[in-house]
Amino acid sequence: MENIKQKIWFVTGASKGLGLTLIKLLLSKGNKVAATSRNAGDIDKQIKHENLLALTTSLADDKSVHEAIAQTINKFGKIDVVMNNAGYSLYGSVESLSDDEFRQIMDINFFGTVNVIRNVMPYLRNQKSGHIINISSVAGYRGYGNSPAYASTKFAVIGLSEALAEEVKAFNVKVTVVAPGFFRTDFLNKGTGLVCKNPIPEYRMETLLNWLNENNGKQTGDPNKLANHLIEITHLENPPIHLLMGEDAYQIVTEKRKAEHEEFEVWKNITFSTNIDE
Repeated sequence: MENIKQKIWFVTGASKGLGLTLIKLLLSKGNKVAATSRNAGDIDKQIKHENLLALTTSLADDKSVHEAIAQTINKFGKIDVVMNNAGYSLYGSVESLSDDEFRQIMDINFFGTVNVIRNVMPYLRNQKSGHIINISSVAGYRGYGNSPAYASTKFAVIGLSEALAEEVKAFNVKVTVVAPGFFRTDFLNKGTGLVCKNPIPEYRMETLLNWLNENNGKQTGDPNKLANHLIEITHLENPPIHLLMGEDAYQIVTEKRKAEHEEFEVWKNITFSTNIDE
């Protein structure tokens, strides 16, 4: 590991949850942080620091993101680490989610990440250094019923990150996509606010909601430990491209991979039967 040194971070979704935990820890360690939220006041009310730049940013608006990146460069001179953390969950079956609901979550969870990367890469490419950390989820590896919108965004973040890692390695820019399991943040606190406007009773949304309510506040993951590890990997010469966080995430993803392999083997005779006959 390299000698630990202070870095300049750009963190989205920083007014609560993991984002807020991370920026507090970063500032306590002497780093400089540009932190975005839909309302910068939500950050300022919770933490004030000379090395913190709180920014009101609409991640779905490319111009707003461009301005936030420019303000960060103007204040701190560069950006070392970008963490695309902003996101939310919305539950409901594919049939019950409206077009607007599906597109809005995609705008924040996926296109918000794309907008940040598009606007920060000219600086990282020019300075030939940097680390982009994209927060996905265990739901980016395994789709769950009544959560297709969230899963779609998080699967997309993983694919985006893999492609990006190949594109930017020539510029000495590193990429890590992080897939946490369940951590004890306020992510599940919205209750029925996590549900689409017009759920269809036949899909039994109450089963999922009951499970979420029962587990809210009982998640095994420690967000402070997660934040510490996120900082640690930015000081590695060769950080991982994929990083699972939490024993639950590891178990879910490895079981999914095993089930996929078994299914592929069962249907291999059809898979191998598609070549043109010569």
